[in-house]
Amino acid sequence: MSTTRPRPSTPASDTQRRIRRSPLLFTAPIVLLGILVVILLWEIVRSNMTAEAQIEWPWRLRLLDADPLGSLLAVGAGVVFGRAQYARTVRPYLGWRAAWEKGHLKSDAAAWHVGILNGGQHAAVIESCDCRVVLAGQSDSADAQWTDTADTTAVLTAAGLMVREDFLIVNFGAGFPLVSTGNYETVTAGTFSKRFVDEVEALYLRVRVTDAVGDSHERIVDCLKAARISPRSA
Repeated sequence: MSTTRPRPSTPASDTQRRIRRSPLLFTAPIVLLGILVVILLWEIVRSNMTAEAQIEWPWRLRLLDADPLGSLLAVGAGVVFGRAQYARTVRPYLGWRAAWEKGHLKSDAAAWHVGILNGGQHAAVIESCDCRVVLAGQSDSADAQWTDTADTTAVLTAAGLMVREDFLIVNFGAGFPLVSTGNYETVTAGTFSKRFVDEVEALYLRVRVTDAVGDSHERIVDCLKAARISPRSA
């Protein structure tokens, strides 16, 4: 009589999130716009002072005339809002797809094949790709340490699983491009045998990418999600 073991909870939301903005292309324009706003407030207060007060320190300090200040403010606001709109245009949309397929491992049996994709309109570059494995009987904690592909492979082989027979995890190096494709083709992230699915509770893949404006995005993929309930190939 078989029993159904509970699936572990995902350590973090698997929805994509922005984790960092570009200091040069986002922070610098915001700081510049803030400085111009402070100067504008100073000039407004100064212009409302009496003539006698304006000849005394610090009210005699004049930073910018109204005309160039207004032009600079318009340019600064345009840069900030233009950058925000462009950032939404080039934002990557990380997705993944998985199914039982044959031909990815040494065995002819069907294996759980996982692929990732970029559904955005522009290419994104991978910053890092880390893994977190939860073996059978282990607790699934969001505070667990993330490791690279080599360390994850070492943990799995120490548990008795064999590379290319039970699993295959692709190592994405920094700088690997995730190019947007119109037909949403995936790039192989990993393949896992039935034995792997039975003996491993969960395998999470954390993908971090940089978009065209220098912002960093992250998505956590539960590689074994639905593997135990999806129909297998004949």
